[in-house]
Amino acid sequence: MPQATAPRVLVMRAPGTNCDRETAFAFELAGATARPHTLLEVRQNPALLRDYQILVMPGGFSYGDDAGAGTIWAAELRHFLADELRAFRDRGNLILGICNGFQALVRTGLLVPQDEDGPVVSLTRNTSGRYIDRWVQLAVSPGNNKFLQEIDRLHVPMAHGEGRFVTREAWQLEGLEQSGQLALRYATHGGEIAAQDDLQNNPNGSSGSVAGLSDASGQVLGMMPHPERHVLPTQNPHWTRLGLAQKPDGLRIFENAVKSFA
Repeated sequence: MPQATAPRVLVMRAPGTNCDRETAFAFELAGATARPHTLLEVRQNPALLRDYQILVMPGGFSYGDDAGAGTIWAAELRHFLADELRAFRDRGNLILGICNGFQALVRTGLLVPQDEDGPVVSLTRNTSGRYIDRWVQLAVSPGNNKFLQEIDRLHVPMAHGEGRFVTREAWQLEGLEQSGQLALRYATHGGEIAAQDDLQNNPNGSSGSVAGLSDASGQVLGMMPHPERHVLPTQNPHWTRLGLAQKPDGLRIFENAVKSFA
């Protein structure tokens, strides 16, 4: 249950967002106090952000993905809230983008700033050209990211049609790896990072098998898989054979965020 000193979480929804309640529940389960606000509410009153310590952009299909996944959401964030989002992070707060929220977050430049030639990273259509909904193994490189401390592997579901991570140039992927920003990568059942062409374990064909990114500060995390869908032991599809986990994998991400404000 949330405590009196628990961090406050702003769950931002855009038209088409459909994972806001599950994400708020996950943070509440981890001990935070979560409140939903629409993008329009935050646009009209950016001072709302000063009442919260964690901002989360959950999954769904913002604006129907009509102009590309997360594109319109990101455009509104860049145009109306860019300075406020940077200030929110610079005050020591945390930002999490999940699936559609990650797609929007990537396009704001908060995770990886654009250079003089434009965006350095993007998320585009899966190699298969199809929407994919399945559970995946993730290898975790926590680095300094607040959400991922003391986590080395995760088993969580993914569900998207545009989740293939790409960089504009191959050397940029290497640079992100060297800077410790490739926080989450699709992996085999043995925990090894999957090969890019291993579509069984890297289902969307992401470059470097990247499933999630940290910003340089470690305060921002974006990820395509859905940790909020594995916060209860019975959400694991194998629980009847393997037994109930003491700590569901997805819940650990939310607990880490709450713990960082203790």
